Amino acid sequence: MSHRFPAFSSQHHTRKSSSFLRTPNLLSNRRKYYSSTAAAADTDPNDVLQQPELLQNPYILNKIISSCAETGSLSMGVQLHSHTIKMGFHSNVFISTSLIDMYSKCSATFWAHKLFDETPDRNAVTWNALMSGYVKSRDPFTAIELFRKMLRANICITPFGVSAALVACAQMECSVLGAQVHSLSLKVGFESNIVVGSSLIDMHAKSGNMEDSRKVFDGFVDKNVVAWTSMIAGYAHNQCPDKAMILIKEMSRCGLKANYVTYNSLLSSFRCPDDLIHCKQVHCRVIREGLESNPFLNTTLVIIYSECACSLSEFYEISSCVKEFDQIAWNAVIAGFANFEVGEEALTCFSRMRLAGCTIDFFTFSSMLKALGNSSLLEEGKQIHALVSKTWHSTNLYVQNGLVSMYARCGKIDDAERVFSSMDEHDLVSWNSLLTGCAQHGYGREAIQMFEQMRSGEVKPNSTTFLAALTACSHVGLLEKGLEYFDLMKRDNFLPPARLEHYACVVDLYGRAGFLHEAEAFIDCMPIERGPSVYKALLSACQIHSNKEIALRSARKLVELCPKDPAIYVLLANVLATEGSWNDAARVRKIMCDKGVRKKAGYSWL
Repeated sequence: MSHRFPAFSSQHHTRKSSSFLRTPNLLSNRRKYYSSTAAAADTDPNDVLQQPELLQNPYILNKIISSCAETGSLSMGVQLHSHTIKMGFHSNVFISTSLIDMYSKCSATFWAHKLFDETPDRNAVTWNALMSGYVKSRDPFTAIELFRKMLRANICITPFGVSAALVACAQMECSVLGAQVHSLSLKVGFESNIVVGSSLIDMHAKSGNMEDSRKVFDGFVDKNVVAWTSMIAGYAHNQCPDKAMILIKEMSRCGLKANYVTYNSLLSSFRCPDDLIHCKQVHCRVIREGLESNPFLNTTLVIIYSECACSLSEFYEISSCVKEFDQIAWNAVIAGFANFEVGEEALTCFSRMRLAGCTIDFFTFSSMLKALGNSSLLEEGKQIHALVSKTWHSTNLYVQNGLVSMYARCGKIDDAERVFSSMDEHDLVSWNSLLTGCAQHGYGREAIQMFEQMRSGEVKPNSTTFLAALTACSHVGLLEKGLEYFDLMKRDNFLPPARLEHYACVVDLYGRAGFLHEAEAFIDCMPIERGPSVYKALLSACQIHSNKEIALRSARKLVELCPKDPAIYVLLANVLATEGSWNDAARVRKIMCDKGVRKKAGYSWL
């Protein structure tokens, strides 16, 4: 049966054609409306508040709230929230989600969660916004609990939700839970998603499992800059600068251009003097790429150069490249001067930072206390302590550890113990700071008592703790106890092998007790390469006990290892002078002069 269409009269045709003629005007009006709406949404929130009629549009309101979230304008966001309630938009899921995201990004997770509970309709984006807020606030346990509730509520999970859960697992350093989230991502088909994959690389890296990180990375078909950067950051986190350098070269060969985040991650892998050459190479590459004015890279370069033991003049030059000094930049410069043990410069920067109105955080206080402790500026340290007491940072573990270390380095063991006793919890740094201070300032027996107390507690000693205990035993002449601790350290499978410093302490133990032949035999039986420190310890003992024979043998070894070190010649000359061999002592000093080796002039803090 054929369809019969009605015959249209000429009047109908005329109307139809006239409606088509009017269509461009209608489209033009719509374009004008949407362009004006977009323009209003892109204006400053303060300007929009002066035009209340614009906020009657949910689209504009949503965009302005998102703008507050990106800029961290909490007070403006609160005003917009109240306007939302007045306009009756509080039941709009998109606006509610934007408000939750705004509170989360402004670190107001309490209000974000309260609004979340009051929101009747929640979608996946709403859950993700709150989870991301808790991850940003470093509360991974609440974030994971939200993720579990989201799954129980049968909310369709998204790659961003899985990514937030993986970041929370990385913060918890819980590889088991991370593996479960990884399995879930495979079940829902996110195995090739770059957002999930990058979070997986980060999670495995922060759990110390670089093999699994590399497997995830190698499994990507199309690797973008984010994937490469995540892998480089993983190697940086695990102190593998060589592998990070190899990876960025591979990235360049693949035709991908590194961005400032990539270089920032790569620079963060450099932490010791041996990495200074790599740091300079990457710095040159940063300049060549035109990124030398990036504030994030400038700040990272300031930190890394100081940690890689560049010269003080180089550090001044790098610091001068920082154009805008915000809280992070000031913290970096202060931390750099702390590493160089230039407390006066750190104090000057701290004063300028406060005058500039920058917020002082726990990192600033920790760096300042380190700088003042290294320079033995006790009075200034007490002033910083008084300032800390006026802020809520007085209960921060890092600041408390800084106070213990500062007082211990300045020899005020009573004050260090007082701060230590006032702490609610102690970590490894807390114990090591006080133990090292006691060991170095003549409180050897107290240090040993503390070490025994630590061994029976929850915080277990590490290599630094054992070094402090060995030093304490050496200073109070407890040879048997020191050897017992050294043997205990060697038999502990959870500790890395003993370093050269530990062997030097044992040599010093034997030497102070007068067992010079045993000390020399101990050096000969060392399973690691013999460094200058062990022979210096033996040579110092020879000076105390006037043993010319062993002193000469030790001096010969030291001259082979470091012929330009003036301490060797001075020590040997002193041993010979103590023995009464004045001609030999004079001959050693003449050799020293002939080789152009000069002893640095001593100075006192008094």
